[in-house]
Amino acid sequence: MQAAPIRRSVDLSAYPDLVVVYLGFRVTRWRGLLALMGLGRGISASVRSQPEGLLAHENLFFGLSHVGMRQYWRDLDSLERFTRSEPHRTW
Repeated sequence: MQAAPIRRSVDLSAYPDLVVVYLGFRVTRWRGLLALMGLGRGISASVRSQPEGLLAHENLFFGLSHVGMRQYWRDLDSLERFTRSEPHRTW
């Protein structure tokens, strides 16, 4: 007999304008893996700088050739400010 599933809920009422962003990459060639590694270093550096409005960042792995990330932003204005600032703007 299986155990009852554990269900959790989160109170997001403090973030009425929450934005969740999913980005994914599918790597099919060695060259793509090198490009992904370079991009990954840039993304990691920008997350470590803790941009205003970024609540959480998670790396995701869907298999050997599929990777991605999920980011939680306080609101759309914070996300847009980040996308128009360095280093994101130059990517």
